[in-house]
Amino acid sequence: MPKIKTSRVKYPEGWELIEPTLRELEAKMREAENDPHDGKRKCEALWPIFRIAHQKSRYIYDLYHRRKEISKELYEFCLDQGYADRNLIAKWKKPGYERLCCLRCMQTRDHNFTTTCVCRVPKHLREEKVIECVHCGCGGCASGD
Repeated sequence: MPKIKTSRVKYPEGWELIEPTLRELEAKMREAENDPHDGKRKCEALWPIFRIAHQKSRYIYDLYHRRKEISKELYEFCLDQGYADRNLIAKWKKPGYERLCCLRCMQTRDHNFTTTCVCRVPKHLREEKVIECVHCGCGGCASGD
């Protein structure tokens, strides 16, 4: 007789410590997705979603790499289940990308003149002092700031 597959997920040890924060961030994400975007530009409607996704990924990254409070098993579980963005975290590990806001800001195909986003320019090199990224609303994520 074949095994019956269930959709039950086995949570690793330590999950109960980070679950409340992740559930809270998921509730904020649902709220941001359902929020009306009347009067906003087309790109501005997605900014809260990008910020919350960044916050979730940064939370898990800090717990594992900086504070060393969660196990590798729990960290991999969070990445596999989609609680954090694996590619964004991989960029944060590289020098010069420690404060990257989203992957779209570094993709050259999404910008004029095949360069990176204006938020990646260090503050002391900018012509305009106050800027806002078109993709995610970031005010500046260059590592030199």
